Amino acid sequence: MSGGMKVGAVIITMGNRPDELRALLDSVAKQEGDRVEAVVVGNGSPVPDVPEGVRTVELPENLGIPGGRNIGIEAFGPSGRDVDVLLFLDDDGLLAHHDTAELCRQAFDADPELGIVSFRIADPESGRTQRRHVPRLRAADPMRSSRVTTFLGGANAVRTQVFAEVGGLPDEFFYAHEETDLAWRALDAGWMIDYRSDMVLYHPTTAPSRHAVYHRMVARNRVWLARRNLPAPLVPVYLGVWLLLTLLRKPSRPALRAWLGGFKEGWTSPCGPRRPMKWRTVWRLTRLGRPPVI
Repeated sequence: MSGGMKVGAVIITMGNRPDELRALLDSVAKQEGDRVEAVVVGNGSPVPDVPEGVRTVELPENLGIPGGRNIGIEAFGPSGRDVDVLLFLDDDGLLAHHDTAELCRQAFDADPELGIVSFRIADPESGRTQRRHVPRLRAADPMRSSRVTTFLGGANAVRTQVFAEVGGLPDEFFYAHEETDLAWRALDAGWMIDYRSDMVLYHPTTAPSRHAVYHRMVARNRVWLARRNLPAPLVPVYLGVWLLLTLLRKPSRPALRAWLGGFKEGWTSPCGPRRPMKWRTVWRLTRLGRPPVI
């Protein structure tokens, strides 16, 4: 076993899945090696009963996914410094194996440049991984591990030094694309991201559009992502490609209306600080198979 690395876990909940949350916490408690300390953040709701030793934070209002996770990070000290690695897990997920935390320790210990690990998400009944859950363009084989340019928000591990260097998730995004914003900042700071098919979170197959705000926030945050992070010449190219792709997918009229409204909102509302990535980071993204124009 790799020693020395402390691992924590951050789980946010709306309090509406107590059985699934309990099962997830049990799977965290069963991880091999040193104990993984868990913090559950009630995002605008009370936290259901949790096992003894699990810390809880109850927020008076829903801060959104990135806001809730940032509160969880700070529960481990500024930028999570009380631990070396933080797992971020959806409250209706379940760690499939008992060695996931130990595999994370080994991965980060072996590669000083590794900043983020994205887990494979699999349906607990069929074992299938949805294509959208493989964070790369060549997503046909979910069993192939590789370097990637983004990660899955509810099934990942982050070296806390990343937060200390580049900051946390963007609170203002509330939902959608907050992972890519952090990923781009981490890559720009010299960190790498791995997708690992052997680190598995069981999660029921779902469609992202189940969220009422999906189309508006996906479009708004896509614009914010570009405005915050891309060199100026790439902003219209990136957003033009995504506008074209959205139209080619032929969304329903209400969905398209919401998407276009969000796209407009992304241009007319504050997006937070702008820190365009270096051109060498653009080249790194391109070499990793995902140039920041798509």
